Order: sequence, then C-alpha cells, then structure tokens
Amino acid sequence: MPPIVIDLYSDTRTKPVPGMRKAMAEAEVDDEQAFLDPEVNALCGEVAELLGKEAALFLPSGTMCNQIAFCVHCARGEEVLLDRTAHPIHAEAGGPAAWAGVVLTPLDGERGVFTPEQVAERIRTNRHAPRTRLVSIEQTANLAGGTIWPRERIEAVAATARAHGLSLHMDGARLMNAVVATGIRAADFCEPFDSCWLDFSKGLGAPVGAVLAGSKAFVEEAWRYKQMLGGAMRQAGVLAAACRWALRHHVDRLAEDHANARRLAAGLAELPGIRLDPPEVQTNIVFFTIERADLDARAFVARLAEEGVRMGAMGARRVRAVTHLGVDRAAVDRALVAARRVLRA
Repeated sequence: MPPIVIDLYSDTRTKPVPGMRKAMAEAEVDDEQAFLDPEVNALCGEVAELLGKEAALFLPSGTMCNQIAFCVHCARGEEVLLDRTAHPIHAEAGGPAAWAGVVLTPLDGERGVFTPEQVAERIRTNRHAPRTRLVSIEQTANLAGGTIWPRERIEAVAATARAHGLSLHMDGARLMNAVVATGIRAADFCEPFDSCWLDFSKGLGAPVGAVLAGSKAFVEEAWRYKQMLGGAMRQAGVLAAACRWALRHHVDRLAEDHANARRLAAGLAELPGIRLDPPEVQTNIVFFTIERADLDARAFVARLAEEGVRMGAMGARRVRAVTHLGVDRAAVDRALVAARRVLRA
C-alpha cells in the first residue's frame, strides 16, 4: 500500500509547523502547578479574555475539559442534556459516568442543534428520576457535519436552561471554526455559558492542549479535578507556547479549510454513487453517503487508502473527510481524482 499523502481522516492529524516548533523550543518554562510557568499563565489569560471569562486553566485535552466541567457542575446521579451526536456520548469512553457519575440524556437535534422546546420537554424534577442539572452544546457539532450553532439558538436554549435553574457548558472543540465562518466573536458565542473551552489540537494545529474557562470560583474547583485526574503538569510552557503561536497564526487561516471543504464537497457530490448536499457543509467537515450496492463505507475508505488518501468510515454507508492546515487546495483536487478512480473501479 502506498503511504498516505493526503490525510483527511481528521483535523487532529495536523502537525506543528516550523514556526510553532521554534516557539516551543524557545519557550521559557517553570512549574505550572505552582503558577510559575510564564507561557501557561499567558495562555490562560489570553484564552480567558478571548472567551470573555474571568479565568481559565490549561489541560492536556478537550475530553478532560468536558470531564472536569461535568464534575464541577453536577453531583453524582444528576443529568446532562446534550445532542445525540455529542462527543461525551460517543468518544469519551464512558468518562462522564466513571468520573462525574452523571446521566447523559441525548436530545434529537437537527444536525446537532437542538431547540429550547426540546430542553424544556426533557427537564426532570421528580425524585424518581435523575435531577437535570446541565445543558451542554458542541460548537461546532462534529458528528452532525461540523454544523454551527447559531447565536440566536444558543441564546434561546440558554434562556430556557436559566429559567429552570440549569447550568450551561460549551464543548468548544471547533469554536474558532464557527467564529471564522460567522464573524461572531468567541466571547459572544460563550457569553451565556458557565463554562467553555477551546481546543488547540484540531484546526489550530498544536500538538496537544485545550483551555477550560469560566468564573474564578469555577476554575478554582476545576483545578482540584485537574489534580485528581492527572492533568496537572510541570514545565508545560513548551506545550502552551505552541497554543499561543496557534492563536497568533492559525485562526484566520481556518477560512482556507472551510473553502477547501466546500470544494471537496462540490466535487464529491458530482461523483456517481455518492450522496451529498454541498450547502450543508458549513465549516471544515464533510460527510457523505455511499449509495452503491457493491461498495460500503469501509471498502471505499480502504480502497481510497490504496490511492494514498485517508478518510474515515463512520458507519456502514457514511464517510467523513475533514480539511485542515495539512491539506491544501491541490491536495483536495488530488483526493477527488482518487475518489473518482475508486468509484470507477
């Protein structure tokens, strides 16, 4: 099999660029647990300001951000409402149950975006049921196709949650994709939320890291769980420097990923045996369906890999492709040529 030269499996496949590596190598470091690491302290301050929150803390992953937020917001046995496609349901290895002891109740949103009416309908208050405590949204909605939560819908859901005494959390794995696509500030998206986080290891291109933000009281309690879950680090400025470099250099360029995703979607939609509605592609994630009796998603992906292109099978018929800084327009065009060859074969 030839080496994979075009990797559209995920935007987590980005690699540190030379400028980012230089920033990491030159970072001034110290003990982040003692609040002595200047790069970590600067990153937390920058992200707190960016998201419009009082304080923030640096964590190894977005998954840990979600786990800690659930632990802080919820008592054991309480309930979190979130979309059926949400990351904590599908990709966190049962962590919310193991660490926070919470019940995850899925809502059937439209392409990852649920309504205030759905929230109100699922809130439970009787003593026989889990007590509903938290509403969580994912910006953008990954498994729903990179859908952007509109600000108006966020505000409507938040108003319903507040009216029932619920807290709100944003999984901001691809928040900056939504910011670049809409022109809405990150702080405006995050304003209704008690906690929110920003991931650096996806489209922003850092090798590792996420920052969880909220009130000073929230972050103080979150630090306790960071320690408990093994997320406290030492000379973490080497990692924080990469994230700071990404904030300075890799935010605006997300628009290129969105343009490449639209180009990929338009090309795929023209191929026989593929079902795809290009206008549904809002950011950098493209989902499509294989509609040939003699070819399923896994076989398509395997044959595409033989052509040097990697995508991901997401079920029997569904395939996901994600654009990022490691895939330029020419690579997208080559991926389309490879897909055409696979379908013809």
